[in-house]
Order: sequence, then C-alpha cells, then structure tokens
Amino acid sequence: MLDLLIRASSVGKLMTEPKSKADGELSQGAKTYIRTLVAQEIFGVEFEISSKYLEKGTLCEPDSIALLNEVRGLSLTKNAERKSDGFITGECDLFDAAAKRGHDLKTSWSIATFPITPAACYDKEYEWQMRCYMALWNADRWEVNYALVDTPQHLIGFEPIDLHIVSHFPAHHRLTTWCIERDEAKELLIYQKVRAAREYAMEVIAEFDRTHPEAILEAA
Repeated sequence: MLDLLIRASSVGKLMTEPKSKADGELSQGAKTYIRTLVAQEIFGVEFEISSKYLEKGTLCEPDSIALLNEVRGLSLTKNAERKSDGFITGECDLFDAAAKRGHDLKTSWSIATFPITPAACYDKEYEWQMRCYMALWNADRWEVNYALVDTPQHLIGFEPIDLHIVSHFPAHHRLTTWCIERDEAKELLIYQKVRAAREYAMEVIAEFDRTHPEAILEAA
C-alpha cells in the first residue's frame, strides 16, 4: 500500500461522502484529489498554487499574529514544527501548550472578505484541518482566527484603498474567532478515509502502469 501522507490542509478533500454506493468509500472529488497526489508522486513535482490572496497571507502573517496577541492578551509565536503520525501531517500556525489550545490564522484579503461573525467563518474543510491539528498536537480545542490587517501596497492593484488600509479601526473589530472542540469519533473517520485513499492510490498506480507500458519495438 502506498503510504500517502495527507496534509492537514487537504484532509477535507477526502471527507465528502460519496453520492452513491457504487463510488465506494470515497467521493468522486476525493478520488480526483488522490489522482493528483499520485501524479505528483510519479513525476516528482508538486503542483503549487499562488495568488495575491495567498501572498498577503504569507507577507502579513506577523501582523496577524500581533493582532491576535493584542486582542486576546497572548504572547504566542509562530510555530515552526511539522508533525506527522504516519497518516496525516501538518504545521500549525500557533500552539499554546499550557492551555492545550491551538490557533490557526486566516488573513483576510480586504474588508469585503472579512467575516464579521463566527458563523460566517465556518468552512467544512477548515474544520477537518483543525481536527488534524488537534490529533497531531493532542489539543482539546482549536480556533480559526480571521485577522484584518493592512494589505501591502503592491498587492492592492486597482481595488479601492479604503478596503485594504484598516489599521485605523479598533484592533478588536478586526479579529473574528471560530472554535471547535476535539471529537475522537471524527478523528477516527479521518484515519479511515486516509486508509481508503491509500488503497485507491494503489489502484491508480496499477492503472497507470498498465496503460503506460514501455515501448516495444516491432520486428521488421
């Protein structure tokens, strides 16, 4: 069995339920994702996605951490440790070992995309990502924190600058938090899906090998 390690940020792609029994344990969307992983493995490359939204998240992460610390009275620093348990792997943003609580940061692109209530924060794939972190860090609780900080000028482009320069607003108005508690039953489901993903990956590899044989020169 191919020992695929599924990133916490991608586990949600496996968790959608199949629409019919004929699909087996994995949905068609999950199978599409696994075929992508297998292609990366076969060709030894990683399909990277970049955008101005992701670039802001990377560039402004220190500002978002500072905002969280200011609003919540914390002194957390960026986590640099990647963990794996043989099935899933992840590198969380922040972890408070004393409180057994983790914090994920999502830097909003602009005021227009900033969720102003916890209900507006909810994302099913983010939930599964946080559940992976709770399993890896043995945490009781995990938070998703949406931070609204100034956008670097070179990323703004032609959008109204008033949507991006936000530091004049009160700090507590620029942080929205959504929390989940640990659920061992859901964690078991994650590992069940990863095992199914590994089995399907082996099927994909076998099909690739069967349909891509080495060229056989015909006799003249």
